[in-house]
Amino acid sequence: MQVALYNQSGQQIGTTELRDEIFAVELNNALMHQAMVRQLANARQGTSSTKTRGEVAGGGTKPWKQKGTGRARQGSTRSPQWRHGGIVFGPTPRSYEQKMPRQMRRGALRSALSAKAAENQIRIVDDLKMSAPKTRDMEDILIGLAIDSSALIVLSETNVSVQKSADNLPDVKTLRATYLNVRDLLNYNYLVMPLSAVKAIEGYLGK
Repeated sequence: MQVALYNQSGQQIGTTELRDEIFAVELNNALMHQAMVRQLANARQGTSSTKTRGEVAGGGTKPWKQKGTGRARQGSTRSPQWRHGGIVFGPTPRSYEQKMPRQMRRGALRSALSAKAAENQIRIVDDLKMSAPKTRDMEDILIGLAIDSSALIVLSETNVSVQKSADNLPDVKTLRATYLNVRDLLNYNYLVMPLSAVKAIEGYLGK
């Protein structure tokens, strides 16, 4: 598929070809949803922990005798109904990790990229370079590309000046092409990529 090619000033300087097997596939919403749920689950730490009545310190002595007090019989002050007692069925450290085959993960990325392309939310620039970090210059670049909401800038390699220039913009994020993921693609409205990043993505998502 043919898309417009821009320079950093936002001027269209021609067109470029995006591979149909990556940017024009049939959308698979179920696959994107599964990939999104997996990514969110894998981000969970799973460190929540509570103690049962057997793990709470103290409570080894019977608080009062079994009979004759008029109160309910109790065997320990660490029973769940007591203050400072144990917790019943509370959370314990666990792993929330979900696995997903590589081809399914890449298929989800192709669907997300195709959704962006279908909505005309991809901006391809010939190159993206900055001599020094400057937030105002990055803001001007995005305005020139007619981006009026959140944007994900994908780079082929680390570019400190570009990354630092985007850090102070609340709705802009930079990401290496090799770290492209469904969560960021769905969370940001526009996708900005230099040609080098497109080549990097096509290098590992192409069939």
